[in-house]
Amino acid sequence: MSKVAVIMGSTSDMPVMQDAIDILKGFDIEVEVDIVSAHRTPEKLFEYGKKAHERGIKVIIAGAGGAAHLPGMIASLSPLPVIGVPVKSSNSIDGWDSVLSILQMPGGVPVATVALNGAKNAGILAAQIIGTADKCTLDKVIFYKEGLKQKVIDGAEKLKKEK
Repeated sequence: MSKVAVIMGSTSDMPVMQDAIDILKGFDIEVEVDIVSAHRTPEKLFEYGKKAHERGIKVIIAGAGGAAHLPGMIASLSPLPVIGVPVKSSNSIDGWDSVLSILQMPGGVPVATVALNGAKNAGILAAQIIGTADKCTLDKVIFYKEGLKQKVIDGAEKLKKEK
């Protein structure tokens, strides 16, 4: 079974990152969750980044606030795709420091970046990546997207009836 790792710099990131966990579980994707601080536990970060693929992880979602080095550092160590989630934290400059820290990676070390606090989209993107090699997951993503479409259609119909 494909696994997605959801890591974050501290427990304070969990309320944001829970959205990724929830959406992945909704797609029946196994999720590994951990706290890996780029600044406070660099040894753990190095070990995690170098060995995640050996544990069956296929995609890493990394959320971080403030200077937000976690996604980029994991991407520098791992052969896996990394999706960065900038987190608006208490020490953040309105979240822009996190966005730019994750977005502005040097050539050769890509990190896919979602919106500020956009962990739900990170989970969907991870499922889409898994779906490229797993038909069951792909079918669930297609069904999910059809549901989004139907919600808009239903909302438009409701609006017309109310006028």
